[in-house]
Amino acid sequence: MRLTVALLAAAIVLVFAGTLAQVHLGLWEVQKQYFHTLFVPWTPAGTNWRIPIWPGGYLLGWLLLINLITAHVTRFKFTRKKTGIFLTHLGLIMLLLGQFVTELFQVESTMRLEAGETKNYSESPRHMELAITDISQPNSDQVVAIPAAVLARKGEIRHPSLPFAVRVKEWYPNSDPRLAAPVMEPNIPRATQGVGTRLTFTPRPPTSKMDEMNFPAAQIEIIGDKGVENTWMVSTWLAVKVATESIRRQLGSMLDGVLDKPQQFTFNGHTYQLALRPTRYYKPYYVTLLEFRHDRYQGTNIPKNFSSEIRVQNPATGEGREAKIYMNNPLRYAGETYYQASFEPGDTATILQVVRNPVWLTPYIACLVVAAGLLTQFLMHLFGFARRRSAAGSGTKPPPSQSGKSARVPARKASASAAKVSAAQALTTTSVARAVERRTS
Repeated sequence: MRLTVALLAAAIVLVFAGTLAQVHLGLWEVQKQYFHTLFVPWTPAGTNWRIPIWPGGYLLGWLLLINLITAHVTRFKFTRKKTGIFLTHLGLIMLLLGQFVTELFQVESTMRLEAGETKNYSESPRHMELAITDISQPNSDQVVAIPAAVLARKGEIRHPSLPFAVRVKEWYPNSDPRLAAPVMEPNIPRATQGVGTRLTFTPRPPTSKMDEMNFPAAQIEIIGDKGVENTWMVSTWLAVKVATESIRRQLGSMLDGVLDKPQQFTFNGHTYQLALRPTRYYKPYYVTLLEFRHDRYQGTNIPKNFSSEIRVQNPATGEGREAKIYMNNPLRYAGETYYQASFEPGDTATILQVVRNPVWLTPYIACLVVAAGLLTQFLMHLFGFARRRSAAGSGTKPPPSQSGKSARVPARKASASAAKVSAAQALTTTSVARAVERRTS
């Protein structure tokens, strides 16, 4: 019990500290540093040290789970009277395990669709990848995706499906676009081909705000057998449509149409395209936006309705269906849930949130098990109390369930009372006999 109280107290402190840290770090970074870790680290100023100073969410959760299971194994024995307690604890264990599995396997992404547009993939709002696509085949493309975490380490990257190596010269977790100067500037990356000949990117501090997005950029080189083939600038500024349109509005007249051309090159007779883009999650079906509605209350700008009418087509099964997605009315299909998340200014496109969670039913089942356990325990105590009260009121012998110590104590009291009565009767008999003798005398 003392360990449980200590762990719960530590969890309260962790939640309080994490809530305060959101002011400066943002939700995603707080989840990573405080809750999705074994220990909360502290980094002294001017160093790269990560000194653990407090137990993290993962450690507290596992300790609570182990403590609960250990207590049942060592201290509790299953009996009919403890059914409710066991059900309640089983529900708590399901909650803890379900949350841990959710953190490991849940995938959240978004799908941006314009009216009439069809897609078979969603994109991560926080994870990026360098996609190298071989478009030489007329019927299919071969894509090699390199995660941003690998790009951030810089250096040379090789993949069995690529006949060349990729060398990352510069990596910026967040960036701003700017025109490339006619002459070389120190510490400003340049490219020999593609959009990087007119446009370059400079680093800026990463953002952790919920309503903002990081736009990483990189300078990469394609390395063949004879050395460096060409140098490119890649960035999600060129892959996210809203960001690309922002560049076009500000600098489009000075870019000479390079934003409209794909960044591609030829190597050993194959044509490849380069793009630093949000991580994609491909699906075996297609989603088409039929109509997006953004209704307002008459005479005001107060939103009344956000809804997306879509069509889902699955070539593998031949299934085709239409659905309307709006607030509190998601679409569940093929293990994924589609929510109406947002839209772009001007109502030109809808943004659907796509969630894949293999254990999404676990919290509901666990809550039902906990409720069943509490109800069972309450009813068992209630019926037991009613039986005891009924027995006391009628003067009948208590039910057989009263056994053990509680049953033996009344028996001992009854024996003592009988002994006292017998002694009193004996004294009375003796007194009467003596009185008879005196009268006779």
